[in-house]
Amino acid sequence: METHAVRAEGLQKRYGEKRALDGFDLTVRRGTVHGLLGPNGAGKTTAVRALATLLGLDGGRAEVAGVDVRKDPRGVRARIGLAGQYAAVDEMLSGRQNLEMFGRLFHLGGRRAKLRAAELLERFDLVDAAAKSVGDYSGGMRRRLDLAASMILAPEVLFLDEPTTGLDPRGRGEVWAAVRALVEGGTTVLLTTQYLEEADRLASRITVIDQGRAIADDTPAALKSAVGGDRIEVVVAEESELVSALAVVARVCEGEPSVDRAERRVHAAVSDRVAALTDVARTLQDQGVQVEDIGLRRPSLDDVFLRLTGHRTDSAEPAEAEAVAA
Repeated sequence: METHAVRAEGLQKRYGEKRALDGFDLTVRRGTVHGLLGPNGAGKTTAVRALATLLGLDGGRAEVAGVDVRKDPRGVRARIGLAGQYAAVDEMLSGRQNLEMFGRLFHLGGRRAKLRAAELLERFDLVDAAAKSVGDYSGGMRRRLDLAASMILAPEVLFLDEPTTGLDPRGRGEVWAAVRALVEGGTTVLLTTQYLEEADRLASRITVIDQGRAIADDTPAALKSAVGGDRIEVVVAEESELVSALAVVARVCEGEPSVDRAERRVHAAVSDRVAALTDVARTLQDQGVQVEDIGLRRPSLDDVFLRLTGHRTDSAEPAEAEAVAA
């Protein structure tokens, strides 16, 4: 069996003078969650829409579930599911009625639609709310129902475009659990998100896209390691104590310490993280340096994003402008 569920090479998409995709490459292994990260307007939504056959490409080649996107779009659609940024369920109907309706729209027939709805309600932990109007569902429950609807035909590949936009932490946790369950069942998930914690929690591999091109592709751990190793941070109570803290950190840590006077912070790279933290904490205490905070910090995906794109993500920003153009 083909080891990759998605392969894309040199994808091109233009809107007038703007290149939404400019030679975009992507490979997604079967049975995994693959994260697609990028700033607003980077090309994430355009890439998903193109792979899902919702818009035509100006160049390049792509296969989804072993089917050529440009040569056989209907074959691709028969093998995929798509959940957009906002839940596409009917709030006037109950959860069960929504799923049965989607089943009928997919030509399952009345009996099969009912059976499939029952299976999905169980799978997404919505049995107790099956008879309730979706208008009374929480945000997390609606998104889980939306995911269930996208799974009516048990797709090989599921595209999730910003699946937890606008959800509170509890709702995001519910959706994450549902996504993990899908992958355990054999579904491949391509996830676009601006929540770096979401990508870190779910994705086994991440592609960073900027200006329509893939600028990095690796595991979350490898991407973070490329930014740098562990660091120790010390925040002193008074600016006057920065000199003492700097001397202690410089003695214990192998890297050149950095000082942020505005935040009264000293930080430096370490290799033996636990030993360094213990030594620094003990020495600062022995010297009577008043410490407001001390700890170890590992690079985050936000650090990766900053290094690669030149700025941090802003998950509070609106959805990509390209989605409107598309």
